[in-house]
Amino acid sequence: MKNLKKISYCRICGSGDLYDYLDLGILPIPNGFLTKGELKKAEKKYPLVICFCRVCSLSQLRYIVDPEIMFKNYLYIPSVSQTRVNNFKKFVEDARQRIKLNSKSLIVDIGSNDGALLNCFKNEGFRIVGVDPAGNLVKIAQLNGIPTELGYFDSKLAKKMVKKYGAADVMFATNVFAHVHDLIEFLRGVDTLLSNNGIFVSQFPYVLDLIRENQFDTIYHEHLSYFSIKSLVKLSEKTNLEIYDIVPSHLDGGSLKVYWKKRKNKKIRLNNNIYELLNKEEKEGLYDEKTYDLFRKKVEYLKISAKKQLKKLKDEGKHIVGYGAAAKGNILINYFDIDPHLFDYFVDSTSYKQGRFTPGKHIPIFEEGKIFQTKPDYILILAWNFAEEIAKKNKEYLKNGGKFMICIPEFKILD
Repeated sequence: MKNLKKISYCRICGSGDLYDYLDLGILPIPNGFLTKGELKKAEKKYPLVICFCRVCSLSQLRYIVDPEIMFKNYLYIPSVSQTRVNNFKKFVEDARQRIKLNSKSLIVDIGSNDGALLNCFKNEGFRIVGVDPAGNLVKIAQLNGIPTELGYFDSKLAKKMVKKYGAADVMFATNVFAHVHDLIEFLRGVDTLLSNNGIFVSQFPYVLDLIRENQFDTIYHEHLSYFSIKSLVKLSEKTNLEIYDIVPSHLDGGSLKVYWKKRKNKKIRLNNNIYELLNKEEKEGLYDEKTYDLFRKKVEYLKISAKKQLKKLKDEGKHIVGYGAAAKGNILINYFDIDPHLFDYFVDSTSYKQGRFTPGKHIPIFEEGKIFQTKPDYILILAWNFAEEIAKKNKEYLKNGGKFMICIPEFKILD
């Protein structure tokens, strides 16, 4: 298939000993929202299969879709979520505590999107620059006063940036590291741009939480890798960068904040918690393929049970709406093969998605206020990682007798 590549070797350790443990089918790109005119055209779909490396324990997609299809015109905007923005604000104080900064310090964000994270540093008087491959988002960031380079980050772009801006004191890659196929080349670029005493911070969902909490819907075409700490350590051994600290977080249902430094930088000491986390992974069975077989069975059971309960509500004449036209939600409804007529519509806070239709099932997307106009009986929160924020925004809906539902880790009507 054009624009599709099948991998035979692990992107970290090079092993060919890969075990396919979950096949979600042939699905559309989850952020491929459609205009009304595009509904008449044939929609491209791609296989979504995840496999486990028996050597380094990295989970990864078996098939890679051309990144231009996914990222050239990107419709995910982090600044619409207060939860995400609050997380970005914490990065400023965290960076200050870990490294000496001043007004001349350069902060770089890889995959900077609309510049939401960098804006937090700009407000504190630091020099900033972003990198992103999505032309639409680069324009938005630049209009908002966030200097942004257009392109995919690698060592070649890093060399241009270090000449133009100088070396970076702090570099970030939040929710982007898992999107990268050539991780060695990516980290080579970080090594090129990072100052000798600088730090690199990457944050992404943690595979242990994915497996333990049944978060299959976070598996999609953009997310090529699902990291264990064992696989990250193996990756660092192949580069000039060294992991010196790892901080687990509850963000997005469970993520890791990983801190890197140049290997030759001896001023920063390694945190022994890395070894504790590795021991925990082994005890949890994260290196045993039986764990992944059990995960597959849980996902298959959830598909049957959730569809049954949603259909029951619809047969009773209940009106159901989806909240958050998130990529994870689109994976869920397409893998479950849910009848789109079960939903009256979806709502989403991202203006770029409003007026469009979800990929695959073609459910119309409206702004959040439509809930108060139609007063549905039930709302399925598809962006479950923002469930608390969504509930706070819709207290009036709950007061009037409406009910929220979630599907992860199991189908549940919330009290």
